Amino acid sequence: MKTSEEKIVEVKKYRKHGALKIIVAIILTAIITYFCTITITLKSYLSGTDMTYLSTKLSLIKQKLESIYIYNIDEEKMIESAIKGYVTGIDDKYTQYLTTEEMNSLIEDTEGNYVGIGVYLVNNTADNTILIVGIIEGSMAEQVGIKAGDIIKKVDGVEYKGEQLEQATKVLKGKEGTDVNVTIIRDSEEKEFVIKRKNIKIKSVYSEMKSGNIGYIKITSFNEGTSEEFKNAYNNLKKENLSGLVIDLRNNGGGLVSESLNIAETMVEKGKTLLITANKANKEEIKKAKETPIVDVPVTVIINQNTASASEILAGILRDNCNYKIIGTNSYGKGVIQTVYSFTDGSGLKVTSEEYFTPNHNVINKVGISPDIQVKLDSEWENVSNIPYENDLQLQTAINELK
Repeated sequence: MKTSEEKIVEVKKYRKHGALKIIVAIILTAIITYFCTITITLKSYLSGTDMTYLSTKLSLIKQKLESIYIYNIDEEKMIESAIKGYVTGIDDKYTQYLTTEEMNSLIEDTEGNYVGIGVYLVNNTADNTILIVGIIEGSMAEQVGIKAGDIIKKVDGVEYKGEQLEQATKVLKGKEGTDVNVTIIRDSEEKEFVIKRKNIKIKSVYSEMKSGNIGYIKITSFNEGTSEEFKNAYNNLKKENLSGLVIDLRNNGGGLVSESLNIAETMVEKGKTLLITANKANKEEIKKAKETPIVDVPVTVIINQNTASASEILAGILRDNCNYKIIGTNSYGKGVIQTVYSFTDGSGLKVTSEEYFTPNHNVINKVGISPDIQVKLDSEWENVSNIPYENDLQLQTAINELK
């Protein structure tokens, strides 16, 4: 039996434990209330239709990083990354936020000149490598012995995979007169080159006369002035008793749609539809030929899996309007047009603004242009620009069709 003293002690313990329980309960309630308040506050901010969601969340993250993160913070770089991420969230690989550096690079490309070593590159998805598909005539790459078909393994000692093509390209470009170390793989052997970067004016049209008076014009991209280059090349071939023409659009990733349409004008009857585009409101606009064509010989067109965008537009126009035979493999399937907006700080936004269709209203996006005559090259040549004639079954077929 418990004494009075023991009972008093027990009551004190009970009161002490009870008080502790009450204190703990109060603290827990306060904590829960705090987090509930934050959650409710965030939800009320973040559910708005304006930019409060983004600014509030970024502000909270910034506070935490500044108070806890142990290294220096490059806030300017973080802001650029945040903007890029916001645009990336639209889930369209063609819609992009462009930094000032990237915007300048885009302008250089469309103007047809840039500082670099002078190579055309593609992501060879078959083995995830960066493949050189062409060399710019007169470039430093050509002078040191780089060849089409070489695989770029390293740039300045850093190894790059095919999926990192954009990053590798940025490093290859740079200040004129500076050197870049390029490690390539050729016939399973590594070779290293030190190449000086140089300002290069890109020639986008190459031409020559083949046997049987068959002219050959290769268009590598659609830059400012490409259509004039094409007209000059055709007129020069015409002086040599031209009887037929092969237009090579292989590995042509596109460029300025206006230049593509200007080339189409040289072959399509005046008044015929060149291109149909549809905007966000699904309103269609039809562009028609306004010029009198100058090409008056039979034509065949070669395409491959790297033929994209403006080059697909041209191939579709020439088949629908002129009934020219398309030879090769199915094209890439980029049937959308981007509009580029520039901001005062030099950055920009490239936005998918229209989908385009061939004159017969055929869809190109994610479908591509299917050739009339399917001809596949051996795997070692399918991504290469300068293929020896004896190995170029697509070109041989194109010429034979004309003969």
